Amino acid sequence: MATKYVSVLDFGSSKISVMIGESGINNTFNIRGTGEVEYAGFLNGEFVEPEKLYDAIADCIVKAETNSGLKVEKLYIGVPAEFSFVQTKNSSVAFSKKTRISDDEITQLFDMASRDVRFDGATIISRSPIYFLLDDNRKVIDPKGQVSTRLSGSICFVLAENKFIEAVDKIVKSMGLPEVEYVSSALSESLYLLEPEKRDSGAILIDVGYLSTFVAYVKGDGLLNLTSFSLGGGHISADLCQILKISFKEAENLKRKVVLSLAAQDDDFYEVNVGGNVTPVSAKLTNEIVSARLDMIVELINRCLIKMKGNNFVPIYLTGGGICLVKGGKDYLSKGIGENIEVLSGNTLQLNRPNYSSVLGLLDIALKEKKNEKFSFIDKIKNWFKK
Repeated sequence: MATKYVSVLDFGSSKISVMIGESGINNTFNIRGTGEVEYAGFLNGEFVEPEKLYDAIADCIVKAETNSGLKVEKLYIGVPAEFSFVQTKNSSVAFSKKTRISDDEITQLFDMASRDVRFDGATIISRSPIYFLLDDNRKVIDPKGQVSTRLSGSICFVLAENKFIEAVDKIVKSMGLPEVEYVSSALSESLYLLEPEKRDSGAILIDVGYLSTFVAYVKGDGLLNLTSFSLGGGHISADLCQILKISFKEAENLKRKVVLSLAAQDDDFYEVNVGGNVTPVSAKLTNEIVSARLDMIVELINRCLIKMKGNNFVPIYLTGGGICLVKGGKDYLSKGIGENIEVLSGNTLQLNRPNYSSVLGLLDIALKEKKNEKFSFIDKIKNWFKK
């Protein structure tokens, strides 16, 4: 008997998460069980402590299975933006006469576009339409059933670096998992958080995590551009730890006390725990430390935005725990890039905070794929990305 639930694995930049869930009502999830383990993460496209990945992944799976009372069967594995890249290809198929578009013609278009993909030590893990064009350049979301003498389209291909797949494959197969599927974390998160209306006209999603950040230009059901860099909220904590001479744990606590929206005065202070004693630290100095690191993140984000959209207006959205969990962080970023920003998080009651956007995006696309296994090619595409 087929199971109703799915299992997903998310590689965050500071923790690995396994989530087991099933569809709920009104496009929500019923989270059956989760498992989280902190690990050293990745930096500049490399795992920091690859020798410890096996134990971290195994612990996550055991915790999720124990919490849910369910067994992980097929595992959907999210590929972080730092281990993936996007190529967008335009392609066209001409017919000898007016033809009613079916799955065959759509597959032919996708296959033709695939020929132009440069693999560069990577594997295609996703191909999705940004748009389709019919005769007279009519732009459509779903060409199936339409009559035309040609079918054109802009297709997004997300590729995962082979070194990532090989490393993770070796681990999960040694655990005896019968089936795994790799999906793009950035694409699934973008499609989960952004409604079709926002994506159709183009939108930019910024996810500032603990040690890494990605910026994605989303259009239709694909990505026009994806850039990542190794900088996030954890670097703020490291700066506080080093400059104020406090423990990293206390630096994390202090970071959440900071209020950037208020101008700190010379006699303002925050309280920290040092050796069991409550000690005051300058609020002004603390805010300056946080602001200095945020300025670095903002500068790199601005470089991405200039490359992606130039001077054109494109709505910008923010998620992830790196900035969203800093009081006044969103407004600081908005000021730094000169545009208003909206914070997005999942619509699941248990985990409706921005730092869970990535794993929820994986759960969303996995459930939609499972639900649509019986559908044809284009039906799958339509239902995957329909909110």
